[in-house]
Amino acid sequence: MKIAIVGAGIVGVTTAYELASDGHEVTVFEQRSAAAEEASFATAGLLAPHLLNPWAVPGFGHALRLTGAHATLRLAGGMGRANLAWLWRWRSAARQHSAPAAALERLAQYSLARLKTIAIQHELDFEACDGRLVLLRSEAERHALQPALQVLRDAGVAVHEIDADAARKIEPGLSPEAPLAGAIHLPEAWAGNCRLFAQLLRQGTQGAGVQFAFGTRIDRVSSSPTGVAVQGEAELRRFDAVVLCAGMASAALLPALGLGLPMTAVYGYSVSAPLREDTHAPRSSVVDMAQQISITRLGQRVRIAGGAELAGAGAEHHTPTLQRLYRTLNDWFPGGAQLSSSLQIWRGARTMLPDGAPVVGASGLPGLWLNTGHGAGGWALACGSARAVADLVAQREPEINLDGLGIRRF
Repeated sequence: MKIAIVGAGIVGVTTAYELASDGHEVTVFEQRSAAAEEASFATAGLLAPHLLNPWAVPGFGHALRLTGAHATLRLAGGMGRANLAWLWRWRSAARQHSAPAAALERLAQYSLARLKTIAIQHELDFEACDGRLVLLRSEAERHALQPALQVLRDAGVAVHEIDADAARKIEPGLSPEAPLAGAIHLPEAWAGNCRLFAQLLRQGTQGAGVQFAFGTRIDRVSSSPTGVAVQGEAELRRFDAVVLCAGMASAALLPALGLGLPMTAVYGYSVSAPLREDTHAPRSSVVDMAQQISITRLGQRVRIAGGAELAGAGAEHHTPTLQRLYRTLNDWFPGGAQLSSSLQIWRGARTMLPDGAPVVGASGLPGLWLNTGHGAGGWALACGSARAVADLVAQREPEINLDGLGIRRF
């Protein structure tokens, strides 16, 4: 089939790869000038296990706070009607998280297995590292995580609850002065550079015949006839199928088709800093669960990621949030990274639905497919979601049962 994909982030590129692998003629439309330039640009880098990643499933394993110095979500856009409606859905979903959490973790594990297969097959070096520590500042944090840990164990994930001494042996760069009550060790966890993986895969798929139309904005999607309307062009470009993988741009295209999803952009931050002293830096990845901040080793850099705010795309960087990222790094790994120069500071959108689960599958309209709304899990869920969509387009039952997972189907 002749298939159009809207969006060349990590989800769009992996979807293009899977569809092209099945023999389809694929064209990817992207409004930016390169792949992974928006939500996939400088992510935290965390792959599976997914459930203990910051904002994996909002409200599961940590408290939902809207006010105070340690608010889970900063309401930078104010309490307008749209924000209030989304927050109401979010809080309602937070009370029913065990089933979606288990579903997302199974999808993340499947996605990681698929990612490893692709990386080995095509010899992709994307600054991967394995192993993760979830750092606990108090025993109360350990207690709060027990439901999430049980979901991980039920999914077959290796989970070890360890004390502070054992944690410092795994990550010897941890500050001896930091208030560490213990940690959760996830030895099979992976992390890596999302943007680098997307660009390497884009190069490979382009070489294999996938067409990338960069600098091309899609104004409208049509299901009858099936195709896309490119900004500035009078004629519809026709395809046999269209897959929306464009985050908030997907949300903007759906209402004209009579479809609506309660997606919103939750913005987060990352700071990437050059390595300063190897022995004082993380070996792999750590998560400060109380702060909802991750610190990840990516080659010769350290990336600190966290924060969540409802605000516009053009909002100014929130200095207190950035200061909290710096402070958290210095709490755990003082001297591990150079924070005085060559910093890459990034603010990016996580396109989220209230329960944290993506939309994967048929839209209900002829020829239109959805692979969007992955939130903070775009990187962790991309390869598995892409393979599932390719199977569905080919009218094959996916290896992973999306109905059983509880992922939305239309």
